Amino acid sequence: MKGLVFLGDRRTVIADFDDPTPGHGEVVVEIKASGMCGSDLHWYRAPHDPNVPVQARMIAGHEPAGIVAAVGPGVLAHVAKVGDRVMVHHYHGCTVCDHCRTGWPQLCEPVTRTTYSANAHGAHAPYMKVAAATLVPLHDDLSFEAGAAIACGTGTAWGALERAQMRGEETIVVLGQGPVGLSATLLASTRGARVIAVDLDENRLELARSFGADETINPRNADVTEALRDLTGGKGVSLVVETSGSPQAATSALKAIATWGRLCMVGVGGQVTVETKALLDRQVTVMTSYTMSTVGQKACADFVVSRGLDLDRLFTDRWTLDQAEEAYRHFDAQSGGKGVFVF
Repeated sequence: MKGLVFLGDRRTVIADFDDPTPGHGEVVVEIKASGMCGSDLHWYRAPHDPNVPVQARMIAGHEPAGIVAAVGPGVLAHVAKVGDRVMVHHYHGCTVCDHCRTGWPQLCEPVTRTTYSANAHGAHAPYMKVAAATLVPLHDDLSFEAGAAIACGTGTAWGALERAQMRGEETIVVLGQGPVGLSATLLASTRGARVIAVDLDENRLELARSFGADETINPRNADVTEALRDLTGGKGVSLVVETSGSPQAATSALKAIATWGRLCMVGVGGQVTVETKALLDRQVTVMTSYTMSTVGQKACADFVVSRGLDLDRLFTDRWTLDQAEEAYRHFDAQSGGKGVFVF
């Protein structure tokens, strides 16, 4: 089969790989939608290593949704059977440590975890072999594209709001309105919060308003700290969800957090320097959020279905695999919504 590989230096290639065959406890998923995630850009932009041949690289893509096409030995029928509509939680651990048992294989203590697209083949291909334990049911009311979003980007936003214990009466700031930030804006707004969206791109801010943002701020046109204080009558915001990975954005928001406020860091990359006393004086809580658990992934999907949310609106660009070079060049510009490969 054909699969998409990142070469680095903003280059991709469609390479030939053997068709996957499930081993014990494994299934093969026929991919119907494979989302493009902002974290893909770290691999896409990384320096090219000429010493690593194409066949030694992993197929990209860690937002899979599709149909179970084959089941290996040892997989019980209630876990997976041919024809099931599924999402994939893109981590798999030892299955027996405390973190794995509670649905957090990305925190696997023996560090035996598999991360699909990093050290095992991902979903930018027609088929993908995964551990059956990674499967999360995909509700009939959800499209495969929506399932792909929940498998990482939207699920990550859900995980951050849960980690931060967001309350419906709060004013929260979502820094960055890429796919994760837009999802956070949609979910927080649906859960009753007043949402202030921040981004450098006007197209993304327009999307944010359509997803429920009450206010928007473009740092090119306003000082974020001052704007946030103005919008809260000088009190500051109670919760900031940082999805952009920008140290400048996080620093600006920290200055505008209210007493007893919280900052939840989601974006990958960058370093944030804080003045401890300034946070102590306001009893500020700073935390991180690492995607979501398998339980959280299903809870997010259930919430989307129960509220009738249209996640398909996240996707401004749909691509076929042979358009991969153009797709990632477009996605690299970080303007607009989310991209997805459909099969």
